[in-house]
Amino acid sequence: MSVAEPRSPGKRLIARVRAILTAPAATWDEIEQEPASLAGLYLTYVMPLAAIGPVAGFIGAMVFGNPKDGVSFRPPVLHALGAGVAAYLTTLLGVMMLAVVINAFAPSFGAKRNQVQALKVAAYSGTAGWLAGIVFVFPPFGLLAFLAGIYSLYLLYLGLPKLMKPAQGKAAAYVVLAVVAAILISLVVTAVLQPIRRMGEGAGAGSAVTTVPASGGRSVDIAKLEAAGDQIAAAAERAREIVPTDPEVLKAMLPATAAGYPRTAVRAGSVGASGASGASAEASYAKGDGTYTLTITDLGAAGALAGVATAFNVQSSTENGRRYDRIDQTPEGRMSTESFDNASKHGSYGVLVGERFMVQAEGDAVAMADLKAAVAGIDMGRLQALARPAKPAAPGK
Repeated sequence: MSVAEPRSPGKRLIARVRAILTAPAATWDEIEQEPASLAGLYLTYVMPLAAIGPVAGFIGAMVFGNPKDGVSFRPPVLHALGAGVAAYLTTLLGVMMLAVVINAFAPSFGAKRNQVQALKVAAYSGTAGWLAGIVFVFPPFGLLAFLAGIYSLYLLYLGLPKLMKPAQGKAAAYVVLAVVAAILISLVVTAVLQPIRRMGEGAGAGSAVTTVPASGGRSVDIAKLEAAGDQIAAAAERAREIVPTDPEVLKAMLPATAAGYPRTAVRAGSVGASGASGASAEASYAKGDGTYTLTITDLGAAGALAGVATAFNVQSSTENGRRYDRIDQTPEGRMSTESFDNASKHGSYGVLVGERFMVQAEGDAVAMADLKAAVAGIDMGRLQALARPAKPAAPGK
């Protein structure tokens, strides 16, 4: 039964939450076809679910207290209430910010701008994280919400290509951009809320917050995150001025043979529009029944969003017996995406280079080891140099 069928709002909400968590691929197909509006998405889905965490956090703070220096601290009621309201409002704003980023950069990846579809991606991908907010009733279990947030990134990974429909070979780069944007927005929200929460601990509104928890027991430097936020703002301003790499330069980097597969065709050209331009080159390879496409995409100004990936290690892995999908980092610290379907023998592997170039191999009846070898065969050092061209000398020097 489709969750779009007439039912009470509460039952529709519960059915959609269950569906997106247990059968995400099929549910994204439904969501793609559903008529929707910005106001409707917020009123019927985002606002109810986004309230779970703040309400649970308020109850947890009042009943169990918040952990501080190894002890439980109960903040004043007004402080706890204020922190909950601030968390709720910043979450609602964060969803719209992510939708704006997804929509704004759509032309760079061969997709058409559609604010409603972009908001669908931002709204429904947040489901796991919002639902897990219930654990804040007992604050020590807060780490579970972080783990659910990783699943929300996976939902974003599945849903964005289906709803925004990027050009072939551009989906991985588009997903990387959206994932990094989602992470940055989440961390900025954390940085904004941290001083508000500490007001109730007697630290005062002016307390300095220098780090926030990150995966793997590490900390994230807030100064770096603020710099990354400034980087995104600057990227939007200079998007019209950035000159993409010459497509012929990228085309020349695609080898005649890759992973033992001879090249059968090669193409290059510019991608994007409306001030968010880039360049792309791709080559087709075939051997026996195996075929794949090796693509190098210059993300242009959009690559600035990937700068936050260095702030902390982003990892996600899911497997259902037939298919696996992973977001990981290479030994060199570059973000990578990997997926393989054992039934269809369709796979893809991509690596982000220099926070600007996406190198991806995607094909059918090709072993993952061969796709990785094809990507590794590209001169990453050359791309790294192209990503950070030398600045022109100042006049008179």
